[in-house]
Amino acid sequence: MPITPEQRDEIDRLRAVTATTRRATVPALEEILYQPVELLDHGFVRVIDYMGDDAAVVQAARVSYGKGTKKVSEDAGLIKYLMRHRHSTPFEMCEIKFHVKLPIFVARQWIRHRTANVNEYSARYSILDREFYIPAPEQLGAQAVVNRQGRGDVLEGEEAAAVLKLLRDDAERSYDHYEEMLNQREDGTVIDESRQGLARELARMNLPLNYYTQWYWKVDLQNLLHFLSLRADSHAQYEIRVYAEAMLDIVRRWVPAVHDSFTEYRMGGSHLSRTGLEVVKRLLAGEPVTQESSGLSKREWRELMDQLGRAEG
Repeated sequence: MPITPEQRDEIDRLRAVTATTRRATVPALEEILYQPVELLDHGFVRVIDYMGDDAAVVQAARVSYGKGTKKVSEDAGLIKYLMRHRHSTPFEMCEIKFHVKLPIFVARQWIRHRTANVNEYSARYSILDREFYIPAPEQLGAQAVVNRQGRGDVLEGEEAAAVLKLLRDDAERSYDHYEEMLNQREDGTVIDESRQGLARELARMNLPLNYYTQWYWKVDLQNLLHFLSLRADSHAQYEIRVYAEAMLDIVRRWVPAVHDSFTEYRMGGSHLSRTGLEVVKRLLAGEPVTQESSGLSKREWRELMDQLGRAEG
């Protein structure tokens, strides 16, 4: 289960309390504060705390006091200008803290983004739950032929069933051996009073990467947007992309003007190289341009044609 009864009780207690404050709050984000957005088979992401709003970005850009007297439309225009010209510092003035439950192999991808504060559940101190990620059948992709780090066509029939069985059997067996080495069950009860059991910091090494871990992840808005630009992209691995997409929706609730400019200029926009821009100018001028005459590599040419919505030439 994504949320334990103890965590649910804690969430209910926190949501039952309302505090009076002079700092900026965002009603749309307050609605879901502490609540988990359930992902994959046992995962979730939830907002624990946040600081700032759209006005904080504008305030930092203008170095003014308070919210000032500018109209909302003018604030949105300034935010678009900042995003369009990659003036990143004002976005660093907002921060947010997430509680995330995710498979360990996803966590290893995620931790490569080294611009956040992280505190992870300790398997040296506590016994891990018997929870592991098993992909849905439609996510069982074969190795892609072109993209060496991606998946291709979905496995079907007996092959898919065999893969799912291997994943489940291996995970269950590994956890059984984990308990046996610890000499403790998942609930902490002792299996055999005559044995000491292996230390938790050693026993954990036997668990595969599809087991779940949890962490608190605190990040400023600028670095969160960079994370989302990579991990909410259609080319990102599915298992991390679902977390990024949920967090992108949280950004929409939290800072809607920033979200609009981000999806306009970063997620929905495109970056061209100098040579790529010259190719576009030549095409607009009516000049026939081929990959051979473009000055671009085959891969760059293919990517540019995809960006322009043209079939490869």
